[in-house]
Amino acid sequence: MGAWALLWPPLLLAGLLGQPPGALAQAQYCSVNQTYFEVEENTNVTEPLVDIHVPGGLEVTLGPSSTPFAFRILGNQLFLNVTPDYEENSLLQAELRCQRGGLLVTQTRVIVSVLDVNDNPPEFPFTTKEMSVEEDTKVNSIVIPETELEAKDPDANDILFYTLREETTGASDYFSLVGANRPALRLDRPLDFDKRPKMAFWLLVRDTPEENVEPSHTATATLVLNVVPADLRPPWFLPCSFSDGYVCIQAQYLGAVPTGHILPSPLVLRPGPIYAEDGDHGIKQRIIYSIQGGNVNDTFVIHPDSGNLTMARSVPSPMTFLLLVKGQQTDLARYSVTQVTVRAVAAAGSPPHFPQSLYRGTVALGSAAGVVVEDAAAPSRPLRIQAQDPEFPDLNSAITYRITNHSDFRMEGEVVLTATTLPRAGTFYAEVEANNTVSLGTSTTVIEIQVSEQEPPSTGMPGDRPSEDKRFSVVDMAALGGVLGALLLLAVLGLAILVHKHYGPRLKCCSGKDPEPEPLGSDNPAFQPDHEANWAPAPSPTHDPKPSETPLILTDPEAPGPSPPGSAPESPAAAHSGGSPVAMRSILTKERRPEGGYKAVWFGEDIGAEADVVVLNAPTPDVDGAGDSSGGDEDEGEDGVWGGGPHDAPGNDSTYI
Repeated sequence: MGAWALLWPPLLLAGLLGQPPGALAQAQYCSVNQTYFEVEENTNVTEPLVDIHVPGGLEVTLGPSSTPFAFRILGNQLFLNVTPDYEENSLLQAELRCQRGGLLVTQTRVIVSVLDVNDNPPEFPFTTKEMSVEEDTKVNSIVIPETELEAKDPDANDILFYTLREETTGASDYFSLVGANRPALRLDRPLDFDKRPKMAFWLLVRDTPEENVEPSHTATATLVLNVVPADLRPPWFLPCSFSDGYVCIQAQYLGAVPTGHILPSPLVLRPGPIYAEDGDHGIKQRIIYSIQGGNVNDTFVIHPDSGNLTMARSVPSPMTFLLLVKGQQTDLARYSVTQVTVRAVAAAGSPPHFPQSLYRGTVALGSAAGVVVEDAAAPSRPLRIQAQDPEFPDLNSAITYRITNHSDFRMEGEVVLTATTLPRAGTFYAEVEANNTVSLGTSTTVIEIQVSEQEPPSTGMPGDRPSEDKRFSVVDMAALGGVLGALLLLAVLGLAILVHKHYGPRLKCCSGKDPEPEPLGSDNPAFQPDHEANWAPAPSPTHDPKPSETPLILTDPEAPGPSPPGSAPESPAAAHSGGSPVAMRSILTKERRPEGGYKAVWFGEDIGAEADVVVLNAPTPDVDGAGDSSGGDEDEGEDGVWGGGPHDAPGNDSTYI
């Protein structure tokens, strides 16, 4: 019964269904050829994944465990319904349910594995990251850990590579990344707040080792590092003779005081007043000053805040003080010391010295009491009277000033003020006495104050006074203009007189009108006899000159010359009417002829300026008609000009040049 017992259920089922057992087994199963597939993400699969074998009387559907919306069944084929994305779903599943009349016969699962592709760029969790770093951070310290700087890449299999690039010049000398795949930020050299208080970088990340690989994606973020100053340096006494940012070779101070006196003001030291500042400029701790040693008899006192050194008592005899001065931060963390050398020197009691012997000021007429006298050279500034002690500049502050001889003005410190209302204009002189209250030396100087009719100064605030520089009033300018006009008129009249005296005859000679007859005469005594008004030639040793031989005297360029009685000076028209070949004008020279008489020079108006001179020698005694005195009279023209005679023109016994 054992074998029959095993066969009994299938036979019973076959009898019930009315079919043989082999046919029933083949009909109740649905099947597929492949149940596992691999598809790259972002791939659009349009072909069916697999064909489903569905026997007759059965139907296949997608079961509830299938990935939603990922598959569809068309006919007896299974299709991928979506474009796979690895970052969304890396594994897709289709459940195939084979049913007959609502009864499940079989179920089959089809798996689709989505393959990852590099299709997403890496991302930083920040755009800009700002961090503070202490100035005294140790070298090789991790300033920012890797976990705060690493980027995220949705592509699971990507390896990220990091690069640090400086945005601030020189910043890469101070910081670097631990490695290309480890973005931790490391300090490479000591920080210096004074040189680089702030540095910036670009942090780049890439999902491929090289930039030119495809596909390759990058991302960028900004790192800003603020250096926090640390208390690394002590106070520095200034000025430093050398400083490299870490070390200062501090100043040492020198000064002098007079013996037997107490200076009323702080000492004047070289190279400057005692002053120290925190070497850490970013912290700027306040400095407290004190004298630690060398202060014999507590002669000097130093102000704890300003560092001003003053005298508490006088020094009876010459000596040298070596003061040890300490400058300490208010937090008492750091301090420095320096040396102040003060020499006590016997004072000679020299009087104060004024750099000027005369000061000039100006003030408006009618100014009330208390008005500042302005500097005449710079009216926008008050006039200051300053004297100096020739031995100890420290004593300058001990000098007082007063006006000794004028009640209209007074001194207020170094400034001159009006003491009363100024009723009249004018120039006033006041003596200023400078008195050194320490050495008791005195000296004086003089102020010249011009009170003029200008607008009185404004009584408002100093900022409201006009900016104009009024040094002279309208009346002053009018008076000056009148004087200058009178001087100009006198100069023109004098010039006219000189021109008329020296060039008047020449101007008359060259004019187009006949000049009036002038009195005879000559500035040359050789041409003017002692007893005769008319000119006559000097007697010749062998011949007596005839009236016709007497040459006509014209004016010398510098003085009027004589002419024959009854004759008038010739005009240009008369000169042209003569009987000579070319009308000419003559002038007597000072050169005598050997046989008597003088040479004459003739100027032709129609001849060029460079060749218009004709020299005529005087006629000889044997010339025809020379002894006829009446002939000379007949030959004179109406205007008294020689014309028509044989000797009036170049020719006989003459030389023409």
